[in-house]
Formats: sequence, C-alpha cells, structure tokens
Amino acid sequence: MGLERVHASDLEREMAAGALVVDTRPVDQRDRDGDLPGAVVIDRNVLEWRLDPSSPHRLPFADDPARRIVVVCNEGYSSSLAAHTLQRLGLSRATDLIGGFQAWAALRRRPA
Repeated sequence: MGLERVHASDLEREMAAGALVVDTRPVDQRDRDGDLPGAVVIDRNVLEWRLDPSSPHRLPFADDPARRIVVVCNEGYSSSLAAHTLQRLGLSRATDLIGGFQAWAALRRRPA
C-alpha cells in the first residue's frame, strides 16, 4: 500500500508538525471509549467526499493535498484501507495509526 504508518507514541509529534488527524470511529465507539483530542471526526462513509481535493463537498481546512493526514479507526484496520484510498485521490501523505485508537489509549493508561 505504501503507507508510512504512525506509531501511537508518535501521534502527538505528528499533530504538532501540522498533521490532520481524522477519527473515523463510529459514534458508539467514541461514546464508549472517548474522544481523540485534536482529531477531526469524519464518518468513514463520507471520508473521501470530505477530503478529496477535487470534491465540492471537501471540508474547508482540507485544502492542501500535500498535508500529512493520519486516519484513526478503532484498531488500525479500516484506517489502513481508508488512507490507501486517500492516497489514490492524490493525498500522497495520507497514512494511518498503527493499532488505532486502542493503541493510543493503551499508552495513556500506562503508569508514568
């Protein structure tokens, strides 16, 4: 697929560097497990419409096809497929989070 996948421990660094983090988890998972701070929520079934550089339904902040986009799902499976699709739409730096939200949350639960 050609994804340079992101480790959960690197997500904050990616965000600080300007990456757009997109949470595609369904509402029931977000309600159960919580939000991903700093992420934009976009339902998986409209992801391509909202981020495609040529779409008239693109979100206003998704105007740079060279911007790093990190797609996050629950466990890192559907996000890989979504990121690959985004790359095919011309968003060459799209990728996903290894292990998804659950990997990120597990890091937060570890004692310091």
